Amino acid sequence: MAFPERFSNLPDYAFPRLRKLLDPHAPGGEPVAMTIGEPKHPMPEFVGPVLAESLAGFGLYPPNDGTPELLSAIGGWLKRRYRVDLGPERIMVLNGTREGLFNAALALVPETKRGARPVVLMPNPFYQVYAMAALALGAEPVYVPALASNGFLPDYASLPAEILERTALAYLCSPANPQGSVASRDYWAGLMDLAETHDFRLFADECYAEIWRTAPPAGALEVADATGADPERIFAFHSLSKRSNLPGLRSGFVAGGPEGIARIRQLRAFAGAPLPLPVQRVSERAWADETHVEANRALYQEKFRIADEVFSGLQGYMGPEGGFFLWLPVPDGEEAALKLWTETGVRVLPGAYLAREVGGENPGKGYIRVAMVAPKDEMQRGLVRLRDCLYG
Repeated sequence: MAFPERFSNLPDYAFPRLRKLLDPHAPGGEPVAMTIGEPKHPMPEFVGPVLAESLAGFGLYPPNDGTPELLSAIGGWLKRRYRVDLGPERIMVLNGTREGLFNAALALVPETKRGARPVVLMPNPFYQVYAMAALALGAEPVYVPALASNGFLPDYASLPAEILERTALAYLCSPANPQGSVASRDYWAGLMDLAETHDFRLFADECYAEIWRTAPPAGALEVADATGADPERIFAFHSLSKRSNLPGLRSGFVAGGPEGIARIRQLRAFAGAPLPLPVQRVSERAWADETHVEANRALYQEKFRIADEVFSGLQGYMGPEGGFFLWLPVPDGEEAALKLWTETGVRVLPGAYLAREVGGENPGKGYIRVAMVAPKDEMQRGLVRLRDCLYG
């Protein structure tokens, strides 16, 4: 029995690869997990009561696109956060952003672009679902390096005209996973101009947008609104996983042009799974409340300060502007992760596992990604052990 060839050369997903690297070896100390970006701060206190009040909803099929109340709560948040006024026809609820980032590409990327195989652009390193979406479409994934020299933001405008003319979609994560870099308003505006010139769409992965160091990151939707960009070119994806410490709720949304949202909804009607009603009720409350978000952000900002102190003076260290990862320079990420595990018990992710080799170079090879999600004291112990082991 044959299998699709387009998936035959994929490496293992990052975390199975990590288990193969580390699990044959005993930890060199009390284990500290700093690999996966699973928030560990307390979830909002209202989650339990709202869920309990809504249990009867598990006995009903939920609305596919989101309840009117949830769509209204999301629209209200977008207006407060980004000063954009979007009606419910421009918003759709998601089972987390990963579902949306994949399925929206299936719904919106054409089979061909200018009579040729379409291109999907993505930063390198990147969130792995971007590549899977491109391959599932039969599109050509183009991995554009996001390096220290370009502020860890891909320079899509530098690509050859032949690539840009075939481009149907470009992904961008801001704040970026894994580097924590933030796209400025000028960066977004330039990217929107490029999309208009070469006729492609932008998917703004903004699931870390509410975790920032000094100022709220600019959002793609607000820049599009301010510059008069075509709303059918820009689709923004948000989640409650990081904002509200609810990764298991699997609740997010996509917002963009009404025609594109209609097409995404149509695909969901045939091949997707709507959020259970109790989950939607909790989500309504979460998008309407900022108190828990501010408290969560303050905890991360304290963690930024701790990391800055621990790595003060380390050449190449750059504290993140947003998100909750450190992107630390090392000679070789796999060797560093193995050494750290076997000598200290601290578990981190080699940066190469989040990137693809292009032209013989993997832009993640000389880094490790460190998730600052554990309780503050545990995180600080892990960072000190890491520093003393790898940089001491």
